[in-house]
Amino acid sequence: MNEAVAAADTAWILAAFMAVSLMVPGLAMFYGGMVSARNTLNMAMMTFGAFAVVGVLWILFGYSAVLGNSLGGAGLLGDPLEFFGSSSLLQASTEPGLPPALISGFQLLFAAITVALISGALADRMKFGAWMAFAGLWATFVYFPIAHWVFAFDSEDGSVTGGWIANTLGAIDFAGGTAVHINAGVAALALVLVLGTRKTFPAAPRPHSLPLTMLGAGILMFGWFGFNGGSALSAGLSASVVILNTVAAACAGICAWLIMEKLREGRATSLGAASGLIAALVAITPACGAVSPLGALAIGAIAGAVCCLAVSVKYRLGYDDALDVVGVHLVGGVLGTVLIGFIADPAAPSGAAGLLYGGGFDILWRQCVAVAAVLAYCFIVTAIIALVLKKVMGIRADRDSEYDGLDVSVHGETAYVLDSAPFTGHTHDASDAVLGAERITNSAAENTAKA
Repeated sequence: MNEAVAAADTAWILAAFMAVSLMVPGLAMFYGGMVSARNTLNMAMMTFGAFAVVGVLWILFGYSAVLGNSLGGAGLLGDPLEFFGSSSLLQASTEPGLPPALISGFQLLFAAITVALISGALADRMKFGAWMAFAGLWATFVYFPIAHWVFAFDSEDGSVTGGWIANTLGAIDFAGGTAVHINAGVAALALVLVLGTRKTFPAAPRPHSLPLTMLGAGILMFGWFGFNGGSALSAGLSASVVILNTVAAACAGICAWLIMEKLREGRATSLGAASGLIAALVAITPACGAVSPLGALAIGAIAGAVCCLAVSVKYRLGYDDALDVVGVHLVGGVLGTVLIGFIADPAAPSGAAGLLYGGGFDILWRQCVAVAAVLAYCFIVTAIIALVLKKVMGIRADRDSEYDGLDVSVHGETAYVLDSAPFTGHTHDASDAVLGAERITNSAAENTAKA
C-alpha cells in the first residue's frame, strides 16, 4: 500500500470514527424519548455510563482481548496482556497502512454501543450502580470474547491467529450482526428475565417525546454510515457499496414497518417509522458488504415487517422488554445474518454466493452456526452475570423509586424544569405536577393490569 492510499484510508476511518461517536448521544435521545419524562435522564445516563466503563476496559485490555493473538490458537479469546494498557499502539508502523490506534478507537465505539443497546430493555426499573457493574462484567466476559470470534482475522503471514467464526467457520458478518446486535438482543432477553417486569406491565408509560426519539433515530442513521462504511477499512468501492446498501435498507425498512402498522392498527406512526429505520439498519449490518442494492431493499423490507410483528411477542410470553431491544436487535440481527445465506451476491464486496445465486447451502449453514453459537454463549453467561449481581448487590430499583422516577430518586435531577409559579412563601416546580400526574397514571395502569 502506498502512502497516498494509506492516507486516504486513514482519513476515511477518522471520519467514520466521528460519525460513529455520534451514536452515543443518538442512542441516548432515541431511548430517552421513548420513556416517561421522569426516566429520560436515567436512560441517557445508562448509555453514557456504558460508554465510559467499556471505554476504560477497552484501553486496559479490551483491544488486546478482541484483536490480540488468540490464546493457544483456539480462536476463542485474544491475549488480554498482549497490548495491555494500549501503550504499544503509540508506535508508528514501518509500513503504510491504518494506524493501530485508530482501529482501536473505532472498535472501542463498537464495544461501548453494543453494551449501551441492552439498556433499552431495562428501562424504568434497574439500579444504576448495578447497571454500571453489569456493563463492565458483560463487556469482559461476553462482548470481548464474541467480538474476537467475529472481528479478529488471521494475519496474512500467519503470525497472528484470530477468532474461530471469522477464520475457521468462515461466516460472513461485515459490521457486527452477531457480535453487536444478536449479542445485545439476547443479553437483553436474559437480563429482563432475571430483572422481572415493571409494576405496571403490560401497561407502560407513554413515550414523553417522540420528536426526541425521531431525532435520535436520525442521528443513529448518520452514525450507521460510519459504522458499516468504516468496517470496510478503506476508502474505495467496498465502502461505497456498503453505504448504498445501508441507505437502501433503511428506506425499505421504514416503508415496510409503516405498511404493516397500517394494516394491523389502521395508522402509521412516527414511532413506527423510527423503529422500522432501526430494524432495517440492524438487519443490513452483517449483510451490507455481501448483497446487491436489490438484496438490501429485500433485507430492509423483511426486517421492517417481521420486527413490527416481533415486538408484540413480549406480551404473549410475559417478558418486559421495555423498548423492544429483543424484537428489533435480536430478531433483526438474526434475519440479516441468516438472509446472507440466501441472497449473498458474488458481485458484492464479500464475493460470496448465496443459495439463490447458485452457492448452495454452504454459506447458509455457516451463518446459522454463527448465530446459534452467539445465542447460546451470550444467553448463558449473561444470565449467570445477572444472577450473581442480583445476589450480591441487587439489581432492581425499589418500588418508590420506580413510581417517582429514576431521574429524581437516583440522579437527583429532572429532565425538564418548567417555569415556577409566582413566589408565595415556598417554591413550586410545575414539573412536580407532571410527576404527580404520571404517578397517578401508573397507579391506574397497575390496577388495570391486576384486573
